[in-house]
Amino acid sequence: MAPVPRSAAVSVAPGGDEDMAAACFDADQARLHQLGYKQELKRGLSVVSNFAFSFAIISVLTGVTSTYNTGLRYGGPASMSLGWLVVASFNGCVALSMAEICSAYPTSGGLYYWSAKLAGKKRAPLASWVTGWFNIMGQVRNVVARSNFTGSLDPFE
Repeated sequence: MAPVPRSAAVSVAPGGDEDMAAACFDADQARLHQLGYKQELKRGLSVVSNFAFSFAIISVLTGVTSTYNTGLRYGGPASMSLGWLVVASFNGCVALSMAEICSAYPTSGGLYYWSAKLAGKKRAPLASWVTGWFNIMGQVRNVVARSNFTGSLDPFE
């Protein structure tokens, strides 16, 4: 097997085998070549960086605390506890589905590319456009909701 150039970003687990990482790297490059793309994305995101990025996007602290009042008032502790378990299991199903799609189409386009490939040639532009707008509107809605919640915290009330 040919050695992987040092400029290529290949992450190897501590104590892992470099040949295994090279094989994985070559398999990913081959899959991208099948899709008609050349690998250009640097895959150097560490676990800490990935966690920090994800944590910042979902706004756990402001998202969770803004819904506690309603859940506890109208559902009680039992509904909050069971609700967390049910929603967490469904979120896990969504995450597993997206991971499967990501492994089938490993490109940097993400959601837009996935929706175009899954919709077929005829509806690909519309699917990508709708996916993009839903994504941006969701991000805007999150910012507005978090701002509304943090703005309503008046310590002098």
